[in-house]
Amino acid sequence: MKTRLAVLLFAANLLLAQSGWWSTEPIRWVQTNLREVDAGMDTRRLVTQLAEMRANVVLMGMGGITAYYPTRAEFHYPSPYLPAGRDMFGDVLKEAHARGIRVVGRFDFSKTQKAAYDAHPEWFFRKADGNPVIYNGLYSTCINGGYYRGQAMNILAEGLERYDVDGLFFNMFGNQSTDYSGAYVGLCHCDSCRAAYRKLYAREIPERADDDYRKFLLASSREVSEAIGKLIRQKRPTAGYFNYMQEFTDGIMSESNTAVRRPLPLWPYSASDNVNRALNSQPGKLPVDLNMQFVDYWWRFATVPRQEIALRMWQNMANGGALTFEVNGTLDLQDRQAYETAKPIFQWAAANQQHYSGLRNAARVLLLAGPSSRGAADDGAWRGIFRLLTEEHIPFAVSENMDWLGTRPFDLAIATDWAPRGLQQYVEQGGRLLIASSHPPEFPIARVIATTPDVKGYLRVRNHNLFPSLADTDLLLLNGPFTAVEGDGSKSLSLVPPSMIGPPEKVHVDIQDTTTPAIVTKSLGQGTVTWLPWELGALYYRHSLLAHAGLFRDVVDQLYPQRQLKTNAHPLVELTLMQQAGRTQLHFINLSGHSQTAYFPPVPMREIRVELRGAFHTARAVRHPMDLKIRIHGGYSEIILPELLDYELVVLH
Repeated sequence: MKTRLAVLLFAANLLLAQSGWWSTEPIRWVQTNLREVDAGMDTRRLVTQLAEMRANVVLMGMGGITAYYPTRAEFHYPSPYLPAGRDMFGDVLKEAHARGIRVVGRFDFSKTQKAAYDAHPEWFFRKADGNPVIYNGLYSTCINGGYYRGQAMNILAEGLERYDVDGLFFNMFGNQSTDYSGAYVGLCHCDSCRAAYRKLYAREIPERADDDYRKFLLASSREVSEAIGKLIRQKRPTAGYFNYMQEFTDGIMSESNTAVRRPLPLWPYSASDNVNRALNSQPGKLPVDLNMQFVDYWWRFATVPRQEIALRMWQNMANGGALTFEVNGTLDLQDRQAYETAKPIFQWAAANQQHYSGLRNAARVLLLAGPSSRGAADDGAWRGIFRLLTEEHIPFAVSENMDWLGTRPFDLAIATDWAPRGLQQYVEQGGRLLIASSHPPEFPIARVIATTPDVKGYLRVRNHNLFPSLADTDLLLLNGPFTAVEGDGSKSLSLVPPSMIGPPEKVHVDIQDTTTPAIVTKSLGQGTVTWLPWELGALYYRHSLLAHAGLFRDVVDQLYPQRQLKTNAHPLVELTLMQQAGRTQLHFINLSGHSQTAYFPPVPMREIRVELRGAFHTARAVRHPMDLKIRIHGGYSEIILPELLDYELVVLH
């Protein structure tokens, strides 16, 4: 019954994907985060710039904190810089539609002016001491209060009735516990929140967010998100609905951005990560990963490196998402590097737009994204496996849920911190599964003895025939949690516990081997599962040791001997495999320009050979147009790409 329900939901999502412009057109999306002072801008100039850039969607300020049109809704405030008698938003909408550009209006209901607070203090966020949250003169509203639940709907209804918008986007959804400066403001203790929380949990709101409070806030945000969606469907049924919620919306919004205090190393796969997981977790929705031009909140007009902007764009397109570019203010920037980088890429994408709509991930390997993998800069377990798959050139799809079970075939599934019970069904039906985590799975593989949170030891390679990549390696570094399980690792890979580390005369003189297995392989039904009960991904993400990469390669080869793709490409060439209307697409992205905190022009790669499973008859490179010869042998079609600069698309029939 559950499998049938999943199939029906999957089919419904795919049907939804065909119902709106956001899923049937190639999307080239520009966001202008307008300031109050931009209300008097030259609208014709903006639309001309968008048209020259070949953008076909603009996301821009409409209302909420500031209205960019002469609103008549109560407690809605036009920009003080909006000229008398002027309708800036209406002018952009009219001129954009005349140029074939869709307009998505941006609302932010998270804050408003003091006059609204004075009239209805019960609508607003209250700190634990009873005081409101005030930032730059604006008062924070509460997701459970009358502003979000009532007055915001009136404001939105006015805008929807007045303007033929193509979509709506809502920023800063829900009660934020920190302000733009990073100061902690805590959890809302308004009467509405306190009463709702007491009703659910029979206790007061905690001082800091716990699991119950996070569920409460998410449920509150979902309720408002659903109400907004219903209003949009009622007033403008052809308009798309976008925010950072996954439910009730037409797009999965995310950001590729930077921050000066973000832990190193940088994550150069940000756009690929966001779009891949969105496309495959919610296949009926448009992945929109916003490509943020600025360095950090404090420096909104300082641009990140050109090559970082370009890399995100290629990753967005290669993974089936919207091509995006975001700026603060108008396109007349004080640092024009990002804009001048984005413009020719948008123009090229427009000239080749037939290749960038209706894309579906064609990978035969699934990477299951656990609850801690989204937005967690320190989640090395997830990112390490993501890197390993990318560097090994194993095409993969990412999913945050189990909805794919029974609806889409995979040759191999990989789990890091989350191995739910549903994976047992996948394996029993013939699937192959790799679990790389010290967290025991939710179904039995081996009896767990104990988990040690921090083991500074080694792993002993007992059988080099099983691990040919480790021919010169007998010991692998182990640092972090390790789960001891029942079994015998004397013929494969086993634990070497900590021993003396100094002085040099005493180094490891007391080293002791054990037969505690560091790998467990078990048949379940018609399939096979292999469990590495330690954090392979985290160790690789942190140290990038070739021994860990070699072990991963060998384990994958045992589970997945007939790879979908084989290549001699450099590890810093990212490959994605997509399908579009019966055609297969192979995207090449050159990441060789990334070094530590810098992004430089990538180093050209030459004579990249790719063998793709299946028989293809034509292969055409698109970015640097040429026909590629195909040689078919052993069930694979071989092509050679003569040169890769920054990005290339090869279409195969």
